[in-house]
Amino acid sequence: MTHGADIDTDGPEPGGRTPVIDAGAELDPVHPRNPPPSRRGQGAATGLTSAEVAERVSRGEVNDVPVRSSRSAVDIVRANVFTRFNAIIGVLWVIMLFVAPIQDSLFGFVIVANTGIGIIQELRAKKTLDSLAVIGEAKPRVRRDGTAAPVSTSEIVLGDLVELGPGDKVVVDGEIAEADGLEIDESLLTGEADPVLKQPGDQVMSGSFVVAGGGAFTATKVGREAYAAQLAEEASRFTLVHSELRSGISTILKYVTWMMIPTATGLIISQLIVKDNDLKDSIARTVGGIVPMIPEGLVLLTSVAFAIGVIRLGRKQCLVQELPAIEGLARVDVVCLDKTGTLTEGGMDVTELRALNGADEGRLRQVLGALGASDPRPNASLQAVVDAYPDGTAWRCTAALPFSSARKYSGASFDEGGGAASTWLLGAPDVLLPADDPALTEVDALNREGLRVLLLARAAAELDAESPAAGAEPTALVVLEQRLRPDASDTLRYFAEQDVAAKVISGDNAVAVGAVAAKLGLPGASDTVDARKLPAERDEMGEAIDANAVFGRVSPQQKRDMVGALQSRGHTVAMTGDGVNDVLALKDADIGVSMGSGSEATRAVAQIVLLNNSFATLPSVVAEGRRVIGNITRVATLFLTKTVYSVLLAVLVVCSQVEYPFLPRHLTLLSTLTIGVPAFFLALAPNKERAKPHFVRRVMRYAIPAGVIAAAATFCTYLLARSHYSGTGALGAETSAATLCLFLVSLWVLAIIARPYTWWRLALVGAMGGGFLLVLVVPWLQEFFALKLVGTVMPWTAVAIAATAAAVLEVAWRWVGRRFPA
Repeated sequence: MTHGADIDTDGPEPGGRTPVIDAGAELDPVHPRNPPPSRRGQGAATGLTSAEVAERVSRGEVNDVPVRSSRSAVDIVRANVFTRFNAIIGVLWVIMLFVAPIQDSLFGFVIVANTGIGIIQELRAKKTLDSLAVIGEAKPRVRRDGTAAPVSTSEIVLGDLVELGPGDKVVVDGEIAEADGLEIDESLLTGEADPVLKQPGDQVMSGSFVVAGGGAFTATKVGREAYAAQLAEEASRFTLVHSELRSGISTILKYVTWMMIPTATGLIISQLIVKDNDLKDSIARTVGGIVPMIPEGLVLLTSVAFAIGVIRLGRKQCLVQELPAIEGLARVDVVCLDKTGTLTEGGMDVTELRALNGADEGRLRQVLGALGASDPRPNASLQAVVDAYPDGTAWRCTAALPFSSARKYSGASFDEGGGAASTWLLGAPDVLLPADDPALTEVDALNREGLRVLLLARAAAELDAESPAAGAEPTALVVLEQRLRPDASDTLRYFAEQDVAAKVISGDNAVAVGAVAAKLGLPGASDTVDARKLPAERDEMGEAIDANAVFGRVSPQQKRDMVGALQSRGHTVAMTGDGVNDVLALKDADIGVSMGSGSEATRAVAQIVLLNNSFATLPSVVAEGRRVIGNITRVATLFLTKTVYSVLLAVLVVCSQVEYPFLPRHLTLLSTLTIGVPAFFLALAPNKERAKPHFVRRVMRYAIPAGVIAAAATFCTYLLARSHYSGTGALGAETSAATLCLFLVSLWVLAIIARPYTWWRLALVGAMGGGFLLVLVVPWLQEFFALKLVGTVMPWTAVAIAATAAAVLEVAWRWVGRRFPA
């Protein structure tokens, strides 16, 4: 049985990942293969014997569903190798190996290397995720041979007797064997938020969880027969889908593909038919025009950045259960904090017992001791009472009313012996007492000091009455002191500095919550709001939440409504919590963050689990999300600028009926120096800017004008060079001048992207410029890349055109920023 009045219920056991599913009305826990009673063991009290467990294992009746935290190694290799663009490049690479020198095939080796890097990083991320998932795996208590012990979820067999307590997740389907005030929340299955009171014989489904009371159930379906098994496996995979970033990149690639088809066709016709050139040289220049249209490195770099993010967070004992959560964190502008377990540590201490209405303190201690002794799995509040009054009495508990977050109190009836009986309630004073009770003045004074106060009252009604608290006689105030997390103050300060609004949402008294928040330095902590007075209408509720920072007496359903109200006002909301009363809000929030020591239910719905239970990890998590998304958005402009100028150059060549100016080796060199190498460093750089929506628009608004300017400057240089040079070797000289111009313009785009400058960013841009200069001055590199500047007029003309293009780029960049703000 479960008593106590911990407003934010803490589950005692860590849990694992389970999906959010909608069972609707078609749930049918009865299955033809359910075992008859003779196969279910020796009874509810003892569970299966070791011999029966071994027999079931040999028959394969074991819960062997592999709930993976990441994609398999085969899936990772397949996803990185077998892509649409790798197939295109692979075909072009094979062609180039036959018709041109090896330096014109370098782009193929670069793709092989990049793909290998992507595979290695994702395998490292998989290893990190898998190891963390083992740490955070659910360990339900199973009764065998009359003894209960925690076992791995995968070790449960058909007919096992699985014990349940507050916050525990139902890991397989079953039938209730024992129930003591057992309330099951099936909202993850049916969408129905109200908990269901379960009695022996009732069915329970995997994916539901305990909100109050205790009991045990017999496993009737295990493995892939369990209702949620296949969905659980699918939902827990390492995934890169369902994010604006990924969908935005897919959209861009779709349009690039459609642009490539006619452009490449025209280029092929132009180079092979219209121009009567050497066949092999024409093929090489055609391939040189097609390859740079493909932003293949963008997809790869995104995967690598996400994978490295997972590894970095894993080192901080942070389990990312859904990869897009990293992206979501970058967009968070409101974080809702549950006080208990987040701002305060789980433990509490009883600091004072204040008798009311002349009650005898010795008897009060006896009552509190009885309440504590009657609960085998006390929550944080009752555990403090147990620690303070460890001497349980010989009173026999005859009835119990489990604590629930909605009710905010619990109760128990006792047979005191000698024919005496009594019923007691323990819970929130402002819920158990009428609003005009003088004791509330005393409670408010204690709350303003940041203390938690519980009321012990003698009930006038039976526990099964419609309103057990009606007419209750207050007998004592139990004063508890909560332990503040030492790192909470610094974490709140970080959020304030990063323009992330922190909202403390708690089931505790609003004044007490505000006092705790004030001690931690939360802005606006002095203005507290009793959530029972919040308007029910969503828009009005959203305004009230935006205007205040501390909310008390929040019911579980209200937490969910408050998250929805914030989202309706355009906020991206992260919700932290560790109790079962936080599950609904965690499920609806954009990002759910659970403590590792939280209930199995909260860990089941959260996208991120802080395995070290440290609130101070949150800044690192948010910073990692911002770093990944901000940098991917930044470097995507580099990749797509190359795509734009490549397509435009091909179109201009087709329309002008001239030779394509570049060989594949030239664009491989340019891509490596102005995109590939710098993008890798920029993608891993610190970035604290909060991510903004509309990824495609934000990237293309810069990539299109930059690509147009680069293409125009390069083609202008090429045409001037064609009129300047003549005779043998003229095409090589023209190509070298055009390459010089395109490199300088691309380098300036890189210089703009690298802002704001730091020493290493300037060094990076300088190193790329130095690398190109090295190719121009070292004879064997000149020969290898077929780059040799002829004369002085045309090279300096190329520099002048590039400088003009750079000036136009600066103007265009500023104009776009003003005309199309993100």
